[in-house]
Amino acid sequence: MKKILIIENEETLLDLLYKKISKDYTVAILRDSSEIMDKIKEINPDLIILELNMPDKDGFEIINDINAENIFKHIPIIVISNTGQPAEIDRAIQMGAKDYFIKTQFNPSEVITKIDKQIDNIKNN
Repeated sequence: MKKILIIENEETLLDLLYKKISKDYTVAILRDSSEIMDKIKEINPDLIILELNMPDKDGFEIINDINAENIFKHIPIIVISNTGQPAEIDRAIQMGAKDYFIKTQFNPSEVITKIDKQIDNIKNN
């Protein structure tokens, strides 16, 4: 089963995502950004869902850290945006994020569709 790492600090959203995604995928969670690279090395996820607004390191710094590691930069990242500001989303996409959803406007089925699309892209490449 494919592994998804969710990096999110808001418990309500984390719980909702975990319940929905864990029906189809193995899910690991991380509530803060201090141990991200260790967690990625430990579980070697097939996809990462990343909150852009993390307390210790923002999502953009995390994307840079992941991209700096050759063995991890192939992992697709779907970002969670609090604001949905086009500049924020464009920046994440330019940095290599494959997709995004806006925290206040998403529905859990949409997230599964986005995950499935990225996992299918991995299988087909």
